[in-house]
Amino acid sequence: MEPSRFSYSIDQLQQITQDILTQARAAGATACEAEVNQGFGQNVTVRLNQVETIEYNRDKGLGVTCYFGQKRGHASTSDLSSEAIRDTVAKALTIAKYTAEDEFAGLPEADRLARDIPDLDLYYPWDLPVEQAIELAQACEAAALAVDARINNSEGGSVSTQESIFVYGNSLGFIAGYPTSRHSISCAVIAESDAGMQRDYWYTTARQASTLESAEAVGRITGERTLRRLDAKKLKTMQAPVIFEASIAAGLLGSFVSAVSGGSLYRKSSFLLDSLGTQIFAPFIQIVERAHLKQGLGSAPFDNEGVATVDRAVVKDGVLQGYFLSSYSARKLGMQTTGNAGGNHNLIIDTSDLDFAALLKKMGRGLVVTELLGQGVNAITGDYSRGAAGFWVEHGEIQYPVEEITIAGNLKDMFKQIVAVGNDVVVRGARQTGSILIENMTIAGE
Repeated sequence: MEPSRFSYSIDQLQQITQDILTQARAAGATACEAEVNQGFGQNVTVRLNQVETIEYNRDKGLGVTCYFGQKRGHASTSDLSSEAIRDTVAKALTIAKYTAEDEFAGLPEADRLARDIPDLDLYYPWDLPVEQAIELAQACEAAALAVDARINNSEGGSVSTQESIFVYGNSLGFIAGYPTSRHSISCAVIAESDAGMQRDYWYTTARQASTLESAEAVGRITGERTLRRLDAKKLKTMQAPVIFEASIAAGLLGSFVSAVSGGSLYRKSSFLLDSLGTQIFAPFIQIVERAHLKQGLGSAPFDNEGVATVDRAVVKDGVLQGYFLSSYSARKLGMQTTGNAGGNHNLIIDTSDLDFAALLKKMGRGLVVTELLGQGVNAITGDYSRGAAGFWVEHGEIQYPVEEITIAGNLKDMFKQIVAVGNDVVVRGARQTGSILIENMTIAGE
């Protein structure tokens, strides 16, 4: 069923896209591509049961890229009027005329474009009156505050809905698009004891509102997570095993993706240069890309260039099977696009049968990291150093919270020293993993 909640229907967006391509070709462009999009959403935040913000957004825009041979020009606008479209196409053409040639520039190979566009079930509108959104946010925050009297302040509870639709087309004859939705409920509160204050948060996000965790559950988890951080201690500097809790472990996958993505590789700014076919993870690690997962937060039938996406093994038995490449980066590297213009799709690491408690038992003694601070990752060397907070574990059980520490290592070593991946997967984006246990890292403290 075609969405009727947007200012422009998908047929109208396709017509606009086609008009852009026609104008560009008529003006002499040897090739061209365009994307037209629109979206709208609502975000409500309450704090201490009072409405703090009600935000509405409604956006639209288009971008057009024109080529004269290997010379490329790009222009964009948020005005979809006929005059603005003509001006934007003219600007892209002018830029292309005066840009230096780039032998790797151009549209993707025609035989790589998506011809069958599967419906991946990505659009679920949420008819949420603002009054109901306020009630949900209030219920979420109230559930957090009710966990314990020591939770005495709040950064607020929020409920967000977002819907968007786009069409992409190019002069190779490709034109397609689809609507998507993304909704979320979140909360952050503050607890206090004689030792000081602590904060924590939790959130849930999904394509479909009915698959979100309940507002009350989000609030309760927020309250419990905040409470358990009270009376945190510091640690002595040492070497120890580290568990990255599932909610932040996806960041390790993010560092991996960045290191084996085209831009980092052709610029030679990656610690995993020339790593295709080599062992980069522990031998039991399997990572797959599932671009066509129904309702997936990273699902797409085609990438930002119209190239068909495919399910594939990215890491098999710890060995890297493929990079993440657009047409441009693939040409720079003398390779073929992998359908990843715009980034990775649903990247999923195989989990074990260990739940979080079993993962603690397996570690025995060490650190659980639940929060990371700072941006201390060197993409070129793989050196990793982040401020952290979490919990100290002895005899396979959490003993007390810790703060004001730094964890350090090198991602090359960390990937190979993964001991286990828990089954406590938290799905919040295009990278899915359970908690990750790493054999040994440096913990810098007192």
